Amino acid sequence: MPHPSRPRRLLALATDNWPARAYLGVVGVSVAAMFLSPESPVALAPSVLTAPLSLLGIVLPFGPGAEGDGTAQVSAIGAWTVWVVLCALVNAAVIGALVTKSAAPPTAPPAARPARLRALLAPAVDNWPARVYLAAVTASVVFFLGAAYVLPDPGFAGVWPLITTAPLSFVPLAVSIPAELPDLSWLSPPLFAAGCALCGLVNAVLLGHLAHRVRAREAHPAI
Repeated sequence: MPHPSRPRRLLALATDNWPARAYLGVVGVSVAAMFLSPESPVALAPSVLTAPLSLLGIVLPFGPGAEGDGTAQVSAIGAWTVWVVLCALVNAAVIGALVTKSAAPPTAPPAARPARLRALLAPAVDNWPARVYLAAVTASVVFFLGAAYVLPDPGFAGVWPLITTAPLSFVPLAVSIPAELPDLSWLSPPLFAAGCALCGLVNAVLLGHLAHRVRAREAHPAI
């Protein structure tokens, strides 16, 4: 029997378990609420719920606020909706990969703490999707630190690590020392950078788990 295509494996991970379905349902409700109340803060819910991929939409030339005539606006909203749906399916597949039980029985004895930590972090570096993602996170964090300490005006340099490590990156953004505290303001850039780096590592582990599940389904297709 031929192996199912990779999109079908991803779709299966995103739809064949209740946590992933519940997540997709919440995203669907948020999209409906956005169209019902486009001027309220709830309009940001679809982008937040489907981060980090959805936040890359800020560089795309379409979205609910696109300028143009009626046809152009409808096309832009349709393209944005397709983009959000694709982002939601990827996130749902990650959830599905996490909740899917491993086929290997837990027969190995408990490992030492360093070994357990290496095993926990291994999915972040043992596959190409996670490695590429970590490279993007590293570039964004290094660029932010360079802009914060070298450039006279860093501008919006912090938006890149915020985007690449979302949605967890909103936590270090919230807890980093604000610039309103002059005596401690120097802590804000390294604290934010370290928090984003940690969030990126967590995201890479999740992405690695997804890559492993897809590979396992390819090796052992359902009959």
